[in-house]
Amino acid sequence: MLLAYQEKDFYGPQITDKDGELLDKHDSFYITTKSLLVLFQIMGVMPIMRVPRHAQTTKRTTFNWISKATLWAYLVWSLESIIVIRVGSERLANFQQNSNKRFDEVIYNIIFLSILIPHFLLPIASWRHGPEVAIFKNMWTHYQLKYLKITGTPIVFPNLYSLTWGLCIFSWALSFAVILSQNYLQDDFELWHSFAYYHIIAMLDGFCSLWYINCNAFGTASMGLATNLHKALEAEHPALKLAQFRHLWVDLSHMMQQLGRAYSNMYGIYCMVIFFTTTISLYGSLSEILEHGLSYKEMGLFVIVGYCMTLLFIICNEAYHATRKVGLEFQMRLLNVNLGAIDRSTQREVEMFLVAIAKNPPIMNLDGFTNINRELFTANISYMSTYLIVLMQFKLTLLRQGTKVMKKIVNTIFNSSTTLAADDEFEE
Repeated sequence: MLLAYQEKDFYGPQITDKDGELLDKHDSFYITTKSLLVLFQIMGVMPIMRVPRHAQTTKRTTFNWISKATLWAYLVWSLESIIVIRVGSERLANFQQNSNKRFDEVIYNIIFLSILIPHFLLPIASWRHGPEVAIFKNMWTHYQLKYLKITGTPIVFPNLYSLTWGLCIFSWALSFAVILSQNYLQDDFELWHSFAYYHIIAMLDGFCSLWYINCNAFGTASMGLATNLHKALEAEHPALKLAQFRHLWVDLSHMMQQLGRAYSNMYGIYCMVIFFTTTISLYGSLSEILEHGLSYKEMGLFVIVGYCMTLLFIICNEAYHATRKVGLEFQMRLLNVNLGAIDRSTQREVEMFLVAIAKNPPIMNLDGFTNINRELFTANISYMSTYLIVLMQFKLTLLRQGTKVMKKIVNTIFNSSTTLAADDEFEE
C-alpha cells in the first residue's frame, strides 16, 4: 500500500517560503518563551533576531554578526567588561601582594575570580554558536507547523508563558540574593564588587531556565505525539500516517541533539565552572571549620555550593526526564500496539518506528563532549568527593605538622625555663 504514495508523502507536508506568516502564527513555543529571548537580547547573551512577519522565508530566526542585536551585545559586553576587569584586577592584586592573609581569604579570591571567567568567554561560548542556535529555533518553528498539518492539532504548552516570565524575574532576583548574601556574610566582599557579578549569575540562571523550558517542551511535544498515536492507527491509511509520525518523532529527536550542539560550549563551561567552584568552596569551608570552627564566612561558601549544585541538578534531571519521555515512554506506547489488529504494512511501520527510536536515541549531548543526564550529576559528586578526600588529606597533614611544630616549640620553651630555674637554684 505504501508503494502507491510518493516518498515525499512519508515526510508530511512540505514547508516553503510562502508559509512564513503561517510559521509565525503557529509558533506557540516562540510566542510563549519570547520573554526569555528578549531578556537574552537585552543582556547581550544571545543576539539572535526574529524576521518580520511578512518576510517570505522559512528561516524565521536569524543570527548576524552586524545585526542590531549583535551590535547591542558588543556594547553591553564592553561596558560590563569595564567593571569586571576592575574588580578582577583588584582581587588578583590582593591575591598576589598580600602573602600573610588567611587561608579563607585565598579561597574567596580564587572562587570569585573563577566566577568572572564566564563573562570573558561569552563571545566564544555563546555568540560563536549563534548560527547553530538560530537553526535550533527554526527547527522548533518548522516542527510545530508540520505537527499541526499531520496530526490536525497544535502543540499546546500549558502554563509555559507565565513560567517563562516567572523564570526571567526569578533569575535576576536569585542573582541579587546570592551576591548580596556574600556581601553580608563576608567582610572583604565590598558592595561595589557585587556589580561585577549580578549579570554573570543572572546569565547562569537564564541558561538554566532555558534548558528547563526546552526540556519540558520536548516532553510536552512527545506526549502530544503519543496521545495522537491512536489516531494514526485508526486513520484511513494507517501505515502512511504512522510513517509521518515516525518522521515527526525523528525530527523531535534531532532537535534534542541540536540543543546540545547549539549550546555545547556554553553549557560545557557552565559545568566546569560549577565543578571547580563547588570543589574549592567545599574544601575552603571544611578547612576553615577544622581550623577555626563554623562562622558566617563558611556559611557564605555553603550558599555558593548549594547554588551551584542546584543548577547542575536541574540541568541533569530535566535532561533525564526529557530523554525518558521522548524515548522510553514513546517506545512503550509502540510496544503496546496490538499487532494482530492491524494490517501487514502497518506492522512493518511499527517495526520501523521502533528501529528509528533505537537508531536515533533522544540523547542530550554537548556536541560529543558529554551526555547530560543524571549520571553526569552523580559523576560530578564522585569526582568532587575524590578531589576533596585528597585535598583534605593534605590539609590534615599540614595541621598535624603544625601541631607537632607547636609542641616542639612549647617543649623547648618549657625545657629552657626549667633549665634556667634549676641554674638559679644551683647558684643560690
